[in-house]
Amino acid sequence: MPTIKARWTDGVRYVHTSATGHALVTDAPAVAGGSDTAPTPMELVLHAMAGCAGVDLAMILTKMKQSFTGIEITVSGERRDEHPRVYTQIEFHVVVRGEVSEKKLARAVNLSLDEYCGVAGMLRTTAEIKKSWDILVD
Repeated sequence: MPTIKARWTDGVRYVHTSATGHALVTDAPAVAGGSDTAPTPMELVLHAMAGCAGVDLAMILTKMKQSFTGIEITVSGERRDEHPRVYTQIEFHVVVRGEVSEKKLARAVNLSLDEYCGVAGMLRTTAEIKKSWDILVD
């Protein structure tokens, strides 16, 4: 079972270390008692979704023999006002650069977000995930 450690530094800032030894910092905005020096934990949830889906998309498009030279993912989310302030709506947008079939890109996005990406799977329990994509030809 993967395990992380979070070490408090000051205010509400923590340094997190993964089981593989990688570190990152979280903080909160000044209005929430933080120093605004790092992403918030809830922002990292969106980062995790983008990273998870990004791995899937690169692998799926490669298996589909699509010739891409770039993938850029934007994820934004709305949270409910009551605690716990979970995401209720997430917009996932990917721009793929290269010679890529729109039909295959749509299939890859759907496979990732509906079947493979564990982060999207968890978020789907509280949030509607809207998907969109664009293809930019080199």
